[in-house]
Amino acid sequence: MTSPSDSAVGAQTTADEPLRVALLGCGVVGSAVARLLTDHADDLAARVGRRLEVAGIAVRRTGVERAGLDPALFTTDAEGLVARPDVDLVVEVIGGIEPARSLILTAIEHGASVVTANKALLAEDGPRLFEAAEQAGVDLYYEAAVAGAIPIIRPLRESLVGDDVTTVMGIVNGTTNFILDKMHTEGSGFDEVLAEAQALGYAEADPTADVEGFDAAAKAAILAGLAFHSRVTADDVHREGITEISSSDIAAAKSMDCTVKALAICRSEIVQGERFISVRTHPAMIPNSHPLASVGGAYNAVVVESTNAGRLMFYGPGAGGDPTASAVMGDLVTVARNRVRGTSGPGESAYANRRVMSMDDVVTRYFISLEVVDQPGVLATVAACFADHHVSVQTMRQEASLRSDEAGARLVLVTHAAPEAALSATVRALGDLPQVHEVLSVMRVEGE
Repeated sequence: MTSPSDSAVGAQTTADEPLRVALLGCGVVGSAVARLLTDHADDLAARVGRRLEVAGIAVRRTGVERAGLDPALFTTDAEGLVARPDVDLVVEVIGGIEPARSLILTAIEHGASVVTANKALLAEDGPRLFEAAEQAGVDLYYEAAVAGAIPIIRPLRESLVGDDVTTVMGIVNGTTNFILDKMHTEGSGFDEVLAEAQALGYAEADPTADVEGFDAAAKAAILAGLAFHSRVTADDVHREGITEISSSDIAAAKSMDCTVKALAICRSEIVQGERFISVRTHPAMIPNSHPLASVGGAYNAVVVESTNAGRLMFYGPGAGGDPTASAVMGDLVTVARNRVRGTSGPGESAYANRRVMSMDDVVTRYFISLEVVDQPGVLATVAACFADHHVSVQTMRQEASLRSDEAGARLVLVTHAAPEAALSATVRALGDLPQVHEVLSVMRVEGE
């Protein structure tokens, strides 16, 4: 393994030689990175202090024409590419856990600094990668792993490192935001908008990672770990998707002057004197006055709140080849500069070692919609159910039934903040009441 001193000496003794970059993957993002390295070679050299030269590009298949890129650069031997002694920097944009993890570890072992966009890998096995990079004295940068072109990793990792971050909340998946925004503005159903998102390229043929919240959970884990200086994995994140969101939910939000957004929410919590982390991703109603409510289309936005800086908002395109490539290139220039200077940037900061609290203990507000029997005493019975579970009701109103088969009424309630466990128990108890035909909708209310 290359030692830190070896890396520094190598950077100092080859000042006139270009820095050699190995690229893993040549899809939408990878091809954009390769072209930027070629098209802006002179500018990049001026910014870094050395030229950046593509040493090779690992792909699944060679012989495929890729406009503007030299066919001689392509190889199917990714392992051999990252192990080459002349490779200084490795960019990983293939995604997934394996072989990305093994390739990154091999690159680090051979003394290369790494730039990755791999949120899933970082959320699953980030500590192992950071430890390897620290031992080798090289960089591991990952701005493109969260929110595309939006610079959110570096502000948390560097700009706000002297502050006390209390909350990170945002829209970190463009697919779900596009779907919910269309449902809100056009009144369309979920399936209809999902098909449109797929046709436009915003959603994959298999949209599970997006619509079921897996993508957002990985990003939430990364953001929480950075913000609160603790190790957080995707398994620590409470995750819910948007597939159950209906047009009636959207209409109910509108009636409350709210909008429905799929949010990643990371908070610093103090329970009995001990600091915890709460990390969750799920759809929620937020008031239209909240800055995240106006984020439309496939855009992302993250709001960070800290003790001294107050509330900061980061907004921009959260996906796509060029925006993501921009974030990759920013990291690449930084690690290249570090290489030229014979140093490395900040590594993992997990000194706080805070525990992730159970979702049952998280305090939230709920919106609940019920189909009930339309007869005297029902309101009192429902209210008593909430009281029995120590959940206070903020507002309650009765509306016309959505059912056409029998007489009934629809109750819409919003609770005060209460522990998740108490709210969940209340919802289960409501479903068991003979006066309740159906619990139509349950959604958290955030942002107030």
